[in-house]
Amino acid sequence: MPDNPTSDARMLAPAEAAEVLGVSVDEVMELVQSAQLRGIRVGSPARWRIEQDSIARYIDDRAEEARRMALWRQSNEASFPELWGTGIIRNGD
Repeated sequence: MPDNPTSDARMLAPAEAAEVLGVSVDEVMELVQSAQLRGIRVGSPARWRIEQDSIARYIDDRAEEARRMALWRQSNEASFPELWGTGIIRNGD
Protein backbone atom coordinates (compact mmCIF):
# COMPACT_ATOMS: atom_id res chain seq x y z
CA MET A 1 0.00 0.00 0.00
CA PRO A 2 1.59 3.33 -1.04
CA ASP A 3 2.20 5.96 1.60
CA ASN A 4 -0.13 8.91 1.41
CA PRO A 5 1.73 12.04 2.63
CA THR A 6 -1.52 13.92 3.31
CA SER A 7 -3.19 11.15 5.31
CA ASP A 8 -2.00 12.64 8.64
CA ALA A 9 -2.46 16.27 7.57
CA ARG A 10 -5.03 18.24 9.52
CA MET A 11 -7.18 20.34 7.21
CA LEU A 12 -8.90 23.57 8.20
CA ALA A 13 -11.79 25.41 6.62
CA PRO A 14 -10.89 28.85 5.26
CA ALA A 15 -12.75 30.51 8.15
CA GLU A 16 -10.70 28.51 10.67
CA ALA A 17 -7.46 29.37 8.87
CA ALA A 18 -8.50 33.03 8.83
CA GLU A 19 -9.09 32.93 12.58
CA VAL A 20 -5.65 31.37 13.22
CA LEU A 21 -3.94 33.98 11.04
CA GLY A 22 -6.08 36.90 12.18
CA VAL A 23 -7.07 37.84 8.64
CA SER A 24 -10.22 37.66 6.52
CA VAL A 25 -11.37 34.60 4.60
CA ASP A 26 -10.73 36.52 1.36
CA GLU A 27 -7.11 37.05 2.40
CA VAL A 28 -6.74 33.33 3.17
CA MET A 29 -8.06 32.49 -0.29
CA GLU A 30 -5.61 34.98 -1.84
CA LEU A 31 -2.78 33.20 0.01
CA VAL A 32 -4.01 29.86 -1.33
CA GLN A 33 -4.29 31.22 -4.88
CA SER A 34 -0.74 32.65 -4.67
CA ALA A 35 0.54 29.27 -3.33
CA GLN A 36 1.66 30.75 -0.01
CA LEU A 37 -0.74 28.34 1.70
CA ARG A 38 -1.51 24.80 0.55
CA GLY A 39 -5.17 24.14 -0.02
CA ILE A 40 -7.35 21.63 -1.81
CA ARG A 41 -10.99 21.44 -2.81
CA VAL A 42 -12.79 18.41 -1.40
CA GLY A 43 -16.32 17.10 -1.25
CA SER A 44 -19.42 17.71 -3.26
CA PRO A 45 -20.05 20.57 -3.56
CA ALA A 46 -16.33 21.24 -3.47
CA ARG A 47 -15.14 23.22 -0.47
CA TRP A 48 -11.66 24.53 0.22
CA ARG A 49 -9.54 23.02 2.99
CA ILE A 50 -6.16 24.41 4.03
CA GLU A 51 -3.32 22.30 5.47
CA GLN A 52 -2.62 23.27 9.07
CA ASP A 53 1.11 22.59 8.51
CA SER A 54 1.21 25.11 5.68
CA ILE A 55 -0.27 27.72 8.03
CA ALA A 56 2.49 27.01 10.56
CA ARG A 57 5.14 27.28 7.81
CA TYR A 58 3.60 30.54 6.60
CA ILE A 59 3.72 32.01 10.12
CA ASP A 60 7.33 30.84 10.56
CA ASP A 61 8.29 32.37 7.19
CA ARG A 62 6.70 35.72 8.12
CA ALA A 63 8.51 35.69 11.50
CA GLU A 64 11.84 34.99 9.79
CA GLU A 65 11.19 37.76 7.27
CA ALA A 66 10.43 40.20 10.10
CA ARG A 67 13.63 39.15 11.90
CA ARG A 68 15.72 39.71 8.79
CA MET A 69 14.12 43.09 8.12
CA ALA A 70 14.84 44.18 11.69
CA LEU A 71 18.49 43.18 11.29
CA TRP A 72 18.67 44.99 7.96
CA ARG A 73 17.20 48.18 9.47
CA GLN A 74 19.59 47.91 12.40
CA SER A 75 22.56 47.60 10.03
CA ASN A 76 21.38 50.64 8.07
CA GLU A 77 21.35 52.69 11.26
CA ALA A 78 25.01 51.90 11.97
CA SER A 79 27.50 54.69 11.46
CA PHE A 80 29.63 53.38 8.62
CA PRO A 81 32.40 56.00 8.95
CA GLU A 82 32.89 54.78 12.51
CA LEU A 83 33.12 51.21 11.28
CA TRP A 84 35.67 52.14 8.61
CA GLY A 85 37.90 53.94 11.08
CA THR A 86 37.22 57.46 9.82
CA GLY A 87 34.95 60.16 11.14
CA ILE A 88 33.78 60.94 14.62
CA ILE A 89 33.44 58.10 17.10
CA ARG A 90 30.30 58.72 19.14
CA ASN A 91 30.73 56.10 21.85
CA GLY A 92 34.46 55.73 22.20
CA ASP A 93 35.67 53.15 24.70
